[in-house]
Amino acid sequence: MTAEIERAARILADARTLVVASGAGMSRDSGVPTFRDAMTGLWARFDPHELANAQAFLSRPSRVFGWYVWRWNLVHEVAPHAGYDALVDLEAAFDELLVVTQNVDGFHSRAGSSDVVELHGSLEAFRCFDNAHPFDSSGIVGLQATEDGEVDPPLCSICGSRIRPGVVWFGESLPRKAVERAWAAVGSCDALLVVGTSAVVYPAAELPSIAMRRGCPVIDINPGQTPITGDVDVWIPERAEVALPQLADLVLEAR
Repeated sequence: MTAEIERAARILADARTLVVASGAGMSRDSGVPTFRDAMTGLWARFDPHELANAQAFLSRPSRVFGWYVWRWNLVHEVAPHAGYDALVDLEAAFDELLVVTQNVDGFHSRAGSSDVVELHGSLEAFRCFDNAHPFDSSGIVGLQATEDGEVDPPLCSICGSRIRPGVVWFGESLPRKAVERAWAAVGSCDALLVVGTSAVVYPAAELPSIAMRRGCPVIDINPGQTPITGDVDVWIPERAEVALPQLADLVLEAR
């Protein structure tokens, strides 16, 4: 693994702009269950598709909201790992470092990354269902759940609409500005660092292909192989919390 990290560091040492594309594997290292792994305990009887869509919210708002409150609490019981800190440290080595993430836990921002695009929204960005008026996530603290885990959604103080999580549900489009920013950045960056993604969830899975088509070097940090493993410039078969601090140290030394 040392040889792969050294090769990746040499590539990044020559780059001025870097895009980091992160996925569920990045969060998992901090103890955050993936979307499907979160179907445990009271929620094991549900398919996630039953809860992550607008129709489900309209039909059973307390059930859907309760699941997201449970997930919100899970995220706040753990902390970003050392790999997140390494990405913050790496900002000093580049003219521009943009993090594009499929994760909704907000860990990149919590760790201190200054420029983050959240393609699938955020568990921190609650808003009302009807008009998208923002709702302070601190209002989630202390909400009481029933024995079945259900929680009545608060009501918007502006229009009275129920509050929903600020994530992208099945059937909804990704935020247009986030997509435009991410695709433009990958279309012009000097290097792409892919961390903990399965490379099968579209449209985010297109990003490595966009970079590779234009000859931009792609580095993949993932313990297991994915559809892009054989095509990237460097594959580092290690967890993000282990590989990223080592990579950051080498890049910063080279600067």
